[in-house]
Amino acid sequence: MSIDIGSVSDRHEASGSPVLEIENLKVTFATDGGDVYAVKDVSLEVKAGEVLAIVGESGSGKTVTAKTILGLLPETATSGGAVLINGNNVISVSAAKLRQIRGRDVAMVFQEPSTALNPVFTVGWQIAEGIRAHAGGGQRVSAKEAKTRAIDALRKVGIPDPENRVNYYPHQFSGGQKQRVVIAAALALNPGLIVADEPTTALDVTVQAEILELLRDLRDKYGTAIVLITHNMGVVADLADRVVVMYQGDVVEEAPAKTLFAEPRQDYTKKLLAAVPHLGRNSASEGMTERAHQGGKVLVEAKDLTIEYPGRLGTPAFKAVDGVSFTVSEGEVFGLVGESGSGKTTIGRAIAGLNRTTGGSLNVLGYEMLNLKERTFKPLRKEIGFVFQDPAASFNPQLTIGDCVAEPLIIHTNPTPAQARKRVGELLESVQLPASYADRFPHELSGGQRQRASLARALILNPKLLIADEPTSALDVSVQAKVLELFKEIQLEFGFAALFISHDLAVVDMLSHWVGVLYKGKLVEQGIGHDVMGAPRHDYTKRLIASLPVPDPAEQAKRREDHRTLLGI
Repeated sequence: MSIDIGSVSDRHEASGSPVLEIENLKVTFATDGGDVYAVKDVSLEVKAGEVLAIVGESGSGKTVTAKTILGLLPETATSGGAVLINGNNVISVSAAKLRQIRGRDVAMVFQEPSTALNPVFTVGWQIAEGIRAHAGGGQRVSAKEAKTRAIDALRKVGIPDPENRVNYYPHQFSGGQKQRVVIAAALALNPGLIVADEPTTALDVTVQAEILELLRDLRDKYGTAIVLITHNMGVVADLADRVVVMYQGDVVEEAPAKTLFAEPRQDYTKKLLAAVPHLGRNSASEGMTERAHQGGKVLVEAKDLTIEYPGRLGTPAFKAVDGVSFTVSEGEVFGLVGESGSGKTTIGRAIAGLNRTTGGSLNVLGYEMLNLKERTFKPLRKEIGFVFQDPAASFNPQLTIGDCVAEPLIIHTNPTPAQARKRVGELLESVQLPASYADRFPHELSGGQRQRASLARALILNPKLLIADEPTSALDVSVQAKVLELFKEIQLEFGFAALFISHDLAVVDMLSHWVGVLYKGKLVEQGIGHDVMGAPRHDYTKRLIASLPVPDPAEQAKRREDHRTLLGI
């Protein structure tokens, strides 16, 4: 037997009762220094067919609130108040009852599908296992029936050929398809409520648009209620009906989405919205001319650049970069955009000597990279700084921030300890961190502080060229705004050229003088930033820009319709 996906939400609509009620929720975590409040006194409700977005910075309590809904808090947490789903208080029910509630009444879509899915089992087995584990009510589900339901769930989320792909492993799906699989697993028992924790953060804008359309269909066609946890205000404007703004464990504002964006009441909400990059506003390329781009001293020149990876076990070679030509001039920020797999990170790594070129020409600071030997390139490394996407992973956790920042200086110039410490202190101050932070370890800094320290490390040798690979994609909107503004100030002060790699078009528009658009290894368009973003010529660039949600519900609704028209939907 199969369950009608509308049955749960129809019951709620018939009764008029909310799908979720949170009353005076308090959550504390036990630490060596005593109990710490993560959520102080939160009350909210969600109705069938409604999308409630909970927004706020890291540490605001939004994810803790979301995990409480499914009873997923760690043992160090203590909860008070009530979280009611179908009349059951998740905080006080037995473990057996909680297991029935999960999946059947409420399910969760996690931020990173690659970690949510087990790589050694097929996606069909994983979805079916959830169906059998949470069916509840004494209902026994056979393996055959569970697989049939798994196929139905994959079909509902738009996975092509679900009868065959139900037998695929996670690595055989793209990032966007993996997120669809995670949503299919959440839908498998037709819950009335889905909690989606940053479901699009790691996705390209075109894939993000597909996932948002899917979530919108769940709301509109099936009456599914959704609690959306996100720091992306464009996503909120695109999908949410109501918005709850949290700050330091408290709800500071709650309003319909259109009202919140048009007339925010609280200062914190106003600051949050003001920090959001908006395509077409404050473009770095205003006043830029093509002559200025071509007339500056060229630091990087690619001509028909090709980077190919050999095939393995009989598979053909893969051409990651295919005949790309561009230049990066002195003092210029060159923005490189495109989806995952477009080749943008491969190009950045090749410029830094971390990937080998296989064809064409790539000249970096006067050195030809094709067939370049490492000993020849080593003196060049001190002229190139690199800012990585995740500073937590690029810093050695056993070294202090000072040691991490000083490492390139020590390798290339052999300074005295006093000289190194003085230089580190100067750089930390220049990225608006106290010099005393040199004695802290990476885990003692916030995400934004770590990214500032990463920028300091990249600049410590006064490089002529800086490569920044998605340096703000994991940051909250307000922290991102501070780091981006700092990047602009530092770039003007130090005068380095930069290759800025990102899938966030608004961020690239804010920082870049010249923009190149990559698609499947080819550079399909390039030009002055505001020209490319404002009047794109290539169809792919048009689709990319149309897919980007903007932080304005009215404008976003129009953009969404224009995007559908562009795609012929």
